[in-house]
Amino acid sequence: MLQPFFKKHHLKIGRDALFKILKRQGLLIRKRKKNPVTTDSNHPFRKYPNLTVGLVLSKAHQLWVSDITYIPVASEYAYLSLITDAYSRKIIGFYLSEDMTARSCSQALKMAINQKPPQAATIHHSDRGMQYCSDIYTKMVLDNKMLISMTQNSDPYENAIAERVNGILKAEFFPDMFTDLVTARRAIARAVLTYNHHRLHASLDMMTPDQAHVQKGELRKHWKSRYAGKEELLQ
Repeated sequence: MLQPFFKKHHLKIGRDALFKILKRQGLLIRKRKKNPVTTDSNHPFRKYPNLTVGLVLSKAHQLWVSDITYIPVASEYAYLSLITDAYSRKIIGFYLSEDMTARSCSQALKMAINQKPPQAATIHHSDRGMQYCSDIYTKMVLDNKMLISMTQNSDPYENAIAERVNGILKAEFFPDMFTDLVTARRAIARAVLTYNHHRLHASLDMMTPDQAHVQKGELRKHWKSRYAGKEELLQ
């Protein structure tokens, strides 16, 4: 993103030198403390198998990944439900609530469903938390002709894209704490808009999520995909 500026002003600077300048000016992102775990898989609801292992993605709306993360608001926590398209990394559903019930998570799902093409064969992937396994949530997924996929253990790599998007938002776009829920909701809506339309991704051939969302075919990445070999599920 900085290359046109460097070229215009005849500047030659490497990554390490740039980071030293950013550090001196206090512009590097600070590491945050880890928040408590949001997943409680000790419940009686049905748990579904992981359908993402070996999956090859070639367009948007083939795989959605969902997660919940804590957001500090005043002296308490609010709960941000996110649904991200795994192909484009675009956030297609989000909702900030004072609780993390299935009904609250369903608000993010409703937003995502409103963007889903009727003919899309979509897999909805999440952890095995009670919210995602509940009758309310799974009925909404199945009623909209989607397959349900869930992680099989506590390994964060089984829902790596969702975890990564959570981390980007909290590290790059959110303050350490919001003053109140209304302010937080407004700021999160702006952050999602900025993330979707302006943040370039190395995993998307240096495109924004919004640009990648309209592409077709496997996107060039700098690491091996975790979804290779399951394209038959998406026909």
